[in-house]
Amino acid sequence: MELTQQTQTIHADDALNVTSDVAPPLHVSTTFRYAGDPKDLVPIADANISTTEAHVYSRHTAPTSTRFETILAPLLKAPCLTYASGLAALHAAYVYLNPARVSIGDGYHGSHGVLSIQQKLCGTRLLPLHCPASDLQHGDVIHLETPLNPTGEGYNIAEYADKAHSRGAILLVDSTFGPPGLQDPFEWGADIVMHSGTKYLGGHSDMLCGVLATNKKQWLAGLHEERMFLGSVMGNMESWLGVRSLRTLDLRVKRQSENASKLVRWLDFCKSSDSGGEEAEMVKGVVEKIQHASLQHKDMPWLKQQMPNGFGPVFAIWAREEQMARQLPSLLTLFYHATSLGGVESLIEWRSMSDRTVDSRVLRVSVGVEDWKDLKADLMRGFKHLLRKPEA
Repeated sequence: MELTQQTQTIHADDALNVTSDVAPPLHVSTTFRYAGDPKDLVPIADANISTTEAHVYSRHTAPTSTRFETILAPLLKAPCLTYASGLAALHAAYVYLNPARVSIGDGYHGSHGVLSIQQKLCGTRLLPLHCPASDLQHGDVIHLETPLNPTGEGYNIAEYADKAHSRGAILLVDSTFGPPGLQDPFEWGADIVMHSGTKYLGGHSDMLCGVLATNKKQWLAGLHEERMFLGSVMGNMESWLGVRSLRTLDLRVKRQSENASKLVRWLDFCKSSDSGGEEAEMVKGVVEKIQHASLQHKDMPWLKQQMPNGFGPVFAIWAREEQMARQLPSLLTLFYHATSLGGVESLIEWRSMSDRTVDSRVLRVSVGVEDWKDLKADLMRGFKHLLRKPEA
């Protein structure tokens, strides 16, 4: 019986249940007993550490992280490995692939930080994302982040897959902002997919996690073996929290994406309205522009196919002045002023607090599962306060 994603989040790990607990137990052991019968002992020289099922040491595998990966695999449409954080996963990918050139554009500054280390250690050359295909060679990587951090705008995965594969290059997609249920990069030609599971896979702002998924068996085996020596495995507690979180992934992400689209639609309507109403005038007084995949109207022919169930819960607001961007988060009640994203609670960040590369007027908005009308009212209160004229 083929199960839907919603059902997989609850039952993909049923085969691992060996106790009567309905809620899976948390295993904290770092080491595990070898087989009791000497005839069943397999020396490491004769074993394949990437395929052995027995747990030996938690830097290799552990019951709780294995359960988490078991649930993730059908959601991501590929076997996967988990890591201590999103950047740990990305670092592991580049250590394994070891490309001579990486084509990358704007996006998460942390990814550029990982590549700066790769440049220092291996002399990796960076190319623009929109470089000609002729600049790429066999084994090079196109690093595509979509939707993009911090704007939430989408890029055409199939277009970049064709470009990479025409030159024997590899397409790595960072799909953190397009979690399962919103986007499947493998459907459009990705070779390897990375997620910062800290965000939507975790969904509660209480765990660090990174994920790499690929349908290439040799790559997966190599990544698994190298993870042993990089040591960047996911902790037991984080893995248990991840299992808990995946149970509600479909419910959370759809609600967050719907909320974001409604807020973006409202802000965009106010920006373009000629009605002269108080609400529209307040939005215009504070907001210079909004960025989100749902506003990429000319790209809808491919974007609706790539993200058929919603355009993601993150968008960017450009304030008219830096001072407005600095002040607005502190005037809000329901949006917490904090970095990161993907949790059930709504966050807003004056992006200059954590990213030195962005314009100082940019605010990143991560929409949670609250009622969107309450979030709208909270933004309006903030806008109104910003525009209030000082008393004489």
